[in-house]
Amino acid sequence: MKKVHFEDLGLIDFQSAWDFQTAHFNKIVQRKLDNRSLPLSEQKTQEHWLIFCEHPHVYTLGRNGKEEHLLLTEQGLVDHNAEFIKINRGGDITYHGPGQLVGYPLLDLDDFFTDIGRYIRYLEEMVIRTLAEYNLESGRVAGQSGVWLDGDNSKARKICAVGVHLSRWTTMHGFAFNVNTNLNYFNNIVPCGISDKAVTSMEKELGKKLDLNDVKNKVIKHFQELFEVEFLY
Repeated sequence: MKKVHFEDLGLIDFQSAWDFQTAHFNKIVQRKLDNRSLPLSEQKTQEHWLIFCEHPHVYTLGRNGKEEHLLLTEQGLVDHNAEFIKINRGGDITYHGPGQLVGYPLLDLDDFFTDIGRYIRYLEEMVIRTLAEYNLESGRVAGQSGVWLDGDNSKARKICAVGVHLSRWTTMHGFAFNVNTNLNYFNNIVPCGISDKAVTSMEKELGKKLDLNDVKNKVIKHFQELFEVEFLY
């Protein structure tokens, strides 16, 4: 069974987490390139990571996103104590903040499967299974990434965003799962470029704050099951 390093960075600013991701991403890619020039007996075992964290208030814009989907001026960002950062993942604009579980898998998919669609479905399925343990039925919306409640009707609302970056079959970025998230911050954007669907959280749906560590443990369990890995702590 493959091994994945796990690290929970706690509350950390977005840029620092991105730098942390990038450093490990570069090491994974470099090891892949180095192994190609070595005989099989000398190749080093690839390292994989899953990073959890929360971010202070920040809006991030994917490489294909539109800046006009941020509905705040520079002063508005200051007033909301929020940052705005352009990044290299797919997707449009989204919000990260306290009470939201952000996960960054850094995987060399050559060690798993070279299928980006399957990879995204696994991330979604991990959250779908977690929500089911809290008696919340969720699923997907055709043509959209992420996890939704009532996704097949006019009450559709997104509870988890998924946005990834892939290079040399190595993954970066990942998912943002609204657990105890302040949903008011989503009013300042067109979330993921989608103007006709709402955003929700576990807290809103269940009417109470959740134990974030309990949610994390369930997400970890389902990640291990789907990707067939063991974690190194």
